[in-house]
Amino acid sequence: MPQDAEAIRSILSLAPVIPVIILDDVSQARPLAEALVAGGLPILEVTLRTPNALKVMEEMAKVTGAIVGSGTVRNANHMQQSVDAGCRFMVSPGISPRILDAADDIGIPLLPGIGTPSEAMTASERGYSFLKFFPAEALGGAPVLKAFASPLSDIKFCPTGGLDPVKAKTYLALPNVICVGGSWMMPADALASGDWAQIEALAREASQLRG
Repeated sequence: MPQDAEAIRSILSLAPVIPVIILDDVSQARPLAEALVAGGLPILEVTLRTPNALKVMEEMAKVTGAIVGSGTVRNANHMQQSVDAGCRFMVSPGISPRILDAADDIGIPLLPGIGTPSEAMTASERGYSFLKFFPAEALGGAPVLKAFASPLSDIKFCPTGGLDPVKAKTYLALPNVICVGGSWMMPADALASGDWAQIEALAREASQLRG
């Protein structure tokens, strides 16, 4: 089926920022999710970039208030694994006919990545009205999405890639941006030391960026 617009809208509108998580240490999954949720960021995108990513998703899905999704989804197998891990949504870095076909048979919504108006039109023709803009900064940043707003007025975007709090605020001021994705609230040193209080504080700051 086409993208369930209301389902994905209800997820993406819960917070201005989606933490994009690359984590392999399963023991850190629950405390990290708890810190992010406590800081006001309940939507968690766990990327399929580490050997233990699926186990991380399963652990995070057990945290009260967490809505876990899978990232870096590139094929039908990834999609089924995401469902089995308890994910509520999926995110792909790009679009292809095969991945859009596969998403038609999966019961959780896909947020596909696009980088050009042509790709956005292709996704729109398949029933997608919410898209990821990736890699946002490398592709020209907020001015590009601002230029998309008029000719692609029926599409809302989640820019991801190279964002920090200042850039995120600029994106969030655009009328066609529903939320942004980033990882700045999970600095490597805080993860390494298990400084969940710092991560919670950074998450709380991120949760207040739209306003």
